[in-house]
Amino acid sequence: MRIGELARRAGVSTRALRYYEQQGMIVARRTANGYREYGEADLKLVTEIRSLLSVGFTLEDARPFVACLRAGHESGGSCPESVAVYQRKLTEIDDEIRTLLTRRAEVAAQLTTVCPGCVLRKIGES
Repeated sequence: MRIGELARRAGVSTRALRYYEQQGMIVARRTANGYREYGEADLKLVTEIRSLLSVGFTLEDARPFVACLRAGHESGGSCPESVAVYQRKLTEIDDEIRTLLTRRAEVAAQLTTVCPGCVLRKIGES
């Protein structure tokens, strides 16, 4: 399939695909007239990349997942290198949550200082 079809099927722009190619994440084959040509495996790679990016991974984080798929594994997350990235990302998220909870407590303390009668919302309330 050509770049436009891959972009449509993957739900990304052709510019994103060119960027992924520039970064070595996907590799286009070239036809005699110079058009980029992609296969179903490339669609799977782009889908994996987009899925990871959508939950906060970086393109660099996605490299082991892409390598895992290229090695023939059914899932990009099934290789030890990918599992390590998952574990590192969970640690980062846990650290961010702790930081946010600390910040929330500090803001709540400031509010109760300036507004003793104000009602604090519980986490999760709107």
